[in-house]
Parts: sequence; C-alpha cells; structure tokens
Amino acid sequence: MSADLAGFLGVVLVAYVVPGPDFLVVIRSAAEHPAKGRAAALGAQTGLCVHMLAAAAGLSLIAARSPVVYDAIKLLGAAYLVYLGIRAVLAARRSARERRAEAAVTDGPEGLTAPRTPAPDEPARARWRSGFTEGFLTNVLNPKAALFFLSILPQFVHGGGSTARHIFFLGILDVLIGVVYWFALVAVAARLRAFLARPTIRHRWELTTGWLFIAIGIGVAAAS
Repeated sequence: MSADLAGFLGVVLVAYVVPGPDFLVVIRSAAEHPAKGRAAALGAQTGLCVHMLAAAAGLSLIAARSPVVYDAIKLLGAAYLVYLGIRAVLAARRSARERRAEAAVTDGPEGLTAPRTPAPDEPARARWRSGFTEGFLTNVLNPKAALFFLSILPQFVHGGGSTARHIFFLGILDVLIGVVYWFALVAVAARLRAFLARPTIRHRWELTTGWLFIAIGIGVAAAS
C-alpha cells in the first residue's frame, strides 16, 4: 500500500489556509498572549488526534452512519461555538463599560487624568489551560474534522495492506503540519499584539470574532 503524499499535502494545506473555527480560536488566543495561542494550537491538534485515532479504529464510521450520533456531535460543537461567541461579545461590552466608567472617574475637573493601573496578567498555568481547552473542544466537537479523517484520508491510500496504519501515518503528518502552521500564525499575531491591545481595536476585535463564532455556530446547528 502506498500513500499519495503530494496530493494529500495539497489538500491539507488548502484545508489549513481556509479559516475555520479553530483559526478564530488560535488567533483570538494569540492576541491575548502568544503562550495562550500556542496552547490553543496544541489543543486544536490534539482534538484532531482524537478524530484520527477514531477513524483508524473505525469509530468515526459508526458516527457518520448514525444520524443521531452525528447530529448530537454537531449540536454540541455548535453550542460551544455560540458559547465562545457570547463570551467574547460580553467581554467586549464589559471592557467598553469599564473604560467609560474609568474615564468618568479619572477625568478631574481640571482635565487631568490619573495614571491607569495595569490589569494583572492571567497566571501562566490558567492561561495555558484555557487556550488548550478551547482549541481542543473546538476541534473534537467538529464533525467535519471526523469526516475528513474518515472520507478524505482513505482517498490518498492505494493498494492492499493496513488501511488503519496508513490513515494513522497521514493523520500524524496532518497534525504536524498543523502545529507548524499554527505556531507560525501565532508568531505573526504576537507581532500585532500591541496593535490589537489598543482599547478601540480590542473592542472591535472581540465583537467581530464573537459574532463570527455565533454565526458559525448557528450555521452548524441549522445544517443539522
């Protein structure tokens, strides 16, 4: 049995370049902190590993052929995306209210503004756990990821032998390519972090990504 690596690599690169929910999670996490972005990337790829192992074991075939199981996974994934979106929108509105309240308190009658005390940074362990969990749940609850390993990967495996072994090989290659891609994206986002940290830009960024999450989640649920 042989694997069509050239064709497979082309499909994988296109799949990563086209933005999806995992893209939004990784970029949004990287905008908060590069370490959180890397954690989200590793979480997203770990979620793909779950689908890869399930496909190699034949479990994804059961899910794909059972409308109840498939729709349940889709609805769970949609609900999680809507949850992330609502949380981002509420965070944006809360920060806007805090800025207005702070401006009203600190702007004295003489037009002087008191220096702002920087907000404490999120603990490293909590930041990593939060990013990893968001990335992991976004992909592990994405049925399209399961169908990719179930229906797309076998098309690049030819001849006799162990299909599961070659799906595992191609899946590992997919995951490694994704790690490199996401880490490069996080490095770019880290350079833009100061720009994204500006209050107005941050507010618009949170609102935009939040509503995108909600729109994608609703779209996934509507397609169930």
